[in-house]
Amino acid sequence: MKILLLNPNTSTGMTDRMVATAAPSLAPDTELVGITATRGFPYIAGRAEALIAGAIALEMVAEHKRGADAIIIAAFGDPGLIAIRELFDVPVTGMAEAAMLTACMAGGRFAILTFSPTLLPWYEDAVISTGLSGRCAGVRVPTSGFKSVDSVREELEEDFVALADRTIREDGADAIILAGAPLSGLAFRIADRVSVPLIDPLSAAIGQAQTLARMRPRAATAGRFARPGPKRTAGLMPALADWIEHRAVDAAAKVEP
Repeated sequence: MKILLLNPNTSTGMTDRMVATAAPSLAPDTELVGITATRGFPYIAGRAEALIAGAIALEMVAEHKRGADAIIIAAFGDPGLIAIRELFDVPVTGMAEAAMLTACMAGGRFAILTFSPTLLPWYEDAVISTGLSGRCAGVRVPTSGFKSVDSVREELEEDFVALADRTIREDGADAIILAGAPLSGLAFRIADRVSVPLIDPLSAAIGQAQTLARMRPRAATAGRFARPGPKRTAGLMPALADWIEHRAVDAAAKVEP
């Protein structure tokens, strides 16, 4: 089984770290291939940046999807997730959606903890778009600052333990999501110091991607996620233009315009 981990951020270090962190979550027959965006932002931190990154994610899927059994959008907030599901025929999971759905299996209400106040509006929108506002106890961030997004997991480790405790007591959270790609793996490091289940979004996305790959759901040919008909394009990346215009050669057959 081949799963693509698409990082719509431009940080190759972040991609490498996520691939390394994901190793314990992989089945023996799963190959995880990390791919990093070549343009955009080192780290997506808001709704405008997420919109741009979503378009880049579409390009990444078009270019790299051949031979993949599933795809993970490796940025909490899931830029491009719904559009990718509509356009392509490969199962795709996003870290935010997967984490929230998994958290609902662990308790009645979940809370999201992240590391920067600039992320809060975008993550709050992610809760709304997933339809889980009634299950969300809140989105919180530590008051302490940090020096680097590359080391934020280590810098704020104790702050997240304390914040998790307050969120459980004050907001009644039954499960807690540690949100943001730079926090991948932190849930496992502090799990024995927090009194409710901690959800690692990357692990949740990988688990659900592997499940979908094994289920091999057929691509929709009707309904809200049926692939749109061919449409002329101008100036798009060739691989994406070919797919949108139905000129792309897929693994099974060539789709004529």
